[in-house]
Amino acid sequence: MRAGAIQLNSTEDTDRNLATADRLVREAVALGASLVVLPEKWNLLGTGEQLARGAEPLDGRCLAWAGSIARELGIDLVAGSIVERAGGAEKHANTSVHIGPDGEQRAVYRKIHMFDVEIEGVRYAESDHEQPGEEIVLSELAGGVRLGMTVCYDLRFPELYRELAVRGAEVMVAPSAFTLPTTRDHWEVLVRARAIENQCYLIAPNQIGVHPPGHRSGGRSLIVDPWGLVLASAPDAETAIVAELDLDSLREIRRKLPSLANRRPHVYG
Repeated sequence: MRAGAIQLNSTEDTDRNLATADRLVREAVALGASLVVLPEKWNLLGTGEQLARGAEPLDGRCLAWAGSIARELGIDLVAGSIVERAGGAEKHANTSVHIGPDGEQRAVYRKIHMFDVEIEGVRYAESDHEQPGEEIVLSELAGGVRLGMTVCYDLRFPELYRELAVRGAEVMVAPSAFTLPTTRDHWEVLVRARAIENQCYLIAPNQIGVHPPGHRSGGRSLIVDPWGLVLASAPDAETAIVAELDLDSLREIRRKLPSLANRRPHVYG
């Protein structure tokens, strides 16, 4: 199977974001992708107030577009993440949705780890506006391949990835909006490490460029194989990258270097 990662420079202009996503998803499919992954907050990236105003329910127009294009093109689509308006909740969720080739929502994952940090003098506080998810989510692609779902900052928590691998994930996704400094210094190391540790394919589309209120994302979207090799890497532009995922190769790596089978969790405490 071939997978695509979409790199966007999303802003507060949802119409523009949707148009660019539509064009690049079609480009990835034209290159043979049957699984396409959008980045974090692909439909809207802005200030906390802009995100709150633009939050949508799971049946809102952005996920309606995602379902429509998945059905039209006959693909599995991971709609990165959106800011989800949860009925009655004080805060919103950062929500990733897997949509099948029939256009139906197959799985919903709400980002577990909130990005509350200060980097190079810039404060990020997702928990001011968002509530963390409480559920690990595994889905299944049209061909029966198990899909592990994560979002962005989750990459720094190997426990989550290990649990997904133990539950059977062979392909994992990490739609992201990594900052420019952390993309530069940490991004590729983290993506490759999670793929190597869990002997899985990892599709990691990242945001790029400047977003309100002046935050910068670093791009370099990646598709990495279970040996940690970079199969595709994005240039510094809005683009689609595509790579072949060889599931037989994955299973052969797990057979020859059975680190998942060699775990001794009873010793770890």
